[in-house]
Amino acid sequence: MTSPERTERLVLPGVLTAAQAGLTVEGIVAGQREDGAIPWFRGHHLDPWDHVEAAMALDAAGEHARAEAAYRWLADHQLPDGSWYAAYADGDAAAPTDRTRETNFCAYAAVGVWHHYLSTGDDTFVDRMWPMVVSAVEFVLRLQQPGGQIGWKREADGTACTDALLTGSSSVYQALRCALALAERREEPQPDWELAAGWLGHAIRRHPERFLDKSRYSMDWYYPVLGGALRGPAAKERIEEGWDRFVVPGLGVRCVTPNPWVTGGESAELALALWATGESDHALDILRWMQHLRADDGMYWTGFVFDDEVIWPVERTTWTAAALLLAVAALGGDDATVQVFGGDRLPHGLEPDCC
Repeated sequence: MTSPERTERLVLPGVLTAAQAGLTVEGIVAGQREDGAIPWFRGHHLDPWDHVEAAMALDAAGEHARAEAAYRWLADHQLPDGSWYAAYADGDAAAPTDRTRETNFCAYAAVGVWHHYLSTGDDTFVDRMWPMVVSAVEFVLRLQQPGGQIGWKREADGTACTDALLTGSSSVYQALRCALALAERREEPQPDWELAAGWLGHAIRRHPERFLDKSRYSMDWYYPVLGGALRGPAAKERIEEGWDRFVVPGLGVRCVTPNPWVTGGESAELALALWATGESDHALDILRWMQHLRADDGMYWTGFVFDDEVIWPVERTTWTAAALLLAVAALGGDDATVQVFGGDRLPHGLEPDCC
């Protein structure tokens, strides 16, 4: 059982008490396999991005050994080209169910490894994980396009899908900055990564035409802020522009317009993005609103169809709970989470002077 001392850092009035936070952490722990894998829930699939998100939440809750086990699972099952498959049945590395390899899924390992280091100060862990991070970053950058954007994925047969997703590329931008922070820690400069990060950030900020149009999805709205490519007035302007389209007062954030469906993951991630822009009061509102998705076991339903007033889908995922815990950790001042999602102390890369 998670001790109250570990969850005191996750107390947020109107959102979580220490006991409630402990119950949520226990729900994530219950979903973790003995080999460290964290599927969406037992019997469902694991994807590498959500696996890392859940591991970061475990670190935020002080469950460092369990988080490290999750990163060992990644290191043990990385493919020779530096990637991971997009999905594994119940987290079984021998049972991939989707053999595509998505760039943002693979890049996110760097975010998790840096977050774990900041949570623990464990240089030995960084030494062990560094080859994994290097291989993952190199896989991702082989799909960077001339305009700076990151191609979506490699198909199961190895064919490159060069179309770029704004959400995915924004997540990769955060990951490259965390990878550069790891490189600085190891005193191993990576000038190619600096150029890649700068070019990618430029594309996100200045060239929306280089990405597929997914503007109906709330993630495409807030991810340039959440991933750190937009800050200051530009970030606030973007949030204000999409607020009325995506935010449902009292309930949370739509996943996609015009569907009458709010989702816990998007709500918690928007709260993180709001916190990163200095809008902590609005972030707290969102987190309070999404408590209608909390179940008796401390986990969170994925979403709610408000026209019909029904929970849908009928599932409670580790990553939804993890997103909530990370947002709470950021608002509560957890240093590792603040550094990773605030971004002020992450390297920025080298942005081009033109184009």
